[in-house]
Amino acid sequence: MGITLENVGITVRDIEATIAFFTDLGLHVVGRDTVSGEWSEVVTGLDGNHARIAMLQTPDGQGQLELIEYIHPEAIETTPTNPNDIGMHRVAFSVDDLDEALKIAARHGCHPLRGVANYQDMYRLTYLRGPSGILVMLAQVLSPA
Repeated sequence: MGITLENVGITVRDIEATIAFFTDLGLHVVGRDTVSGEWSEVVTGLDGNHARIAMLQTPDGQGQLELIEYIHPEAIETTPTNPNDIGMHRVAFSVDDLDEALKIAARHGCHPLRGVANYQDMYRLTYLRGPSGILVMLAQVLSPA
């Protein structure tokens, strides 16, 4: 059986702010829609499902994020996920210039959780909170593994 990762879906509080954050980091919007109806209720298991969605893609075409802003039923606010919580907890990106990426993130009010670390002189990396509390890892390759 073959398998391919299609995308990672993230429910957000404000789709426009989240699109702005990720497009400023370099992703591109490849589609937007408002979804509802029986098919979306079947897929999500939510009666009356109605949501705004946007598909964003990395410049290399290899990764996609699907952002979902629920209109109905309302999204449920939870405490932001911590790195050690069980389950889906972060999305990671390689960047050419970590310092520039952090400047872009700061313009959106997003800052490293603690700082920038150096992993064995191979990567500089950090976790930050993006829009809607999304954990985002940014990593810059320093030398090939």
